[in-house]
Amino acid sequence: MKKINLEESFTKIQECWKPAILGEINDSYVKLAKFDGEFVWHYHKAEDEFFFVVKGTLRLQFREKELVLHEGECVFVPHGVEHKPIADAEVHVLLFERKSTLSTGNVRSELTVGKLERLS
Repeated sequence: MKKINLEESFTKIQECWKPAILGEINDSYVKLAKFDGEFVWHYHKAEDEFFFVVKGTLRLQFREKELVLHEGECVFVPHGVEHKPIADAEVHVLLFERKSTLSTGNVRSELTVGKLERLS
């Protein structure tokens, strides 16, 4: 066991939209990611997602509405719900996701990350 400084951990992430593993809890990863620009519309067939904004402002578009998350705010996105994250400026996000969760869900694109790197 060791303590982790999130701000320091984010400095190790060089590319946006490329989550990295901070740690593990049971069958899930705790991930850190930097977002900038628009992601792709996607959904996760069997995995729920948790987004926590550490720094910046994140817009999460859903087909029926948009949620705006500011620093310190979070949202649970149930499996099967189509969504598209948008960051008008760089955003730092903490994610809780099952180990099987693919970043682009049901869609394959240049933003799909196959193998995640570990931060520590």
